[in-house]
Amino acid sequence: MPDGEKDRFGDKLRDAEKAREDKFFADRDRELLQKLKAQAGAQEEQAVRDLARMRCPKCGEPLTVRHKLDVEIDACPQGHGVWLDSGEVDKLAERESSGWLSRFLGRAD
Repeated sequence: MPDGEKDRFGDKLRDAEKAREDKFFADRDRELLQKLKAQAGAQEEQAVRDLARMRCPKCGEPLTVRHKLDVEIDACPQGHGVWLDSGEVDKLAERESSGWLSRFLGRAD
């Protein structure tokens, strides 16, 4: 076998090895980029949650806390609505037995 053929075969082996190496690093880089994008997306979502927390969904004003009948109510200062945390509706309904809230919740006597 002439030296030229031997060198071409060696070049092909080196090229194949280089291609496998390039693919390995390309795959690894793709995985790292996907992880970074997922982390950035999660951080962005958390930032939006933090900005929206305790704000009126209609106008964006910070909600004010009011106390009615020993229940803490979050209210829009512009009058766009009130929000109750879990269990607070039940507390209000317990205090009135024949009002609209009890009828709405199916608790009227």
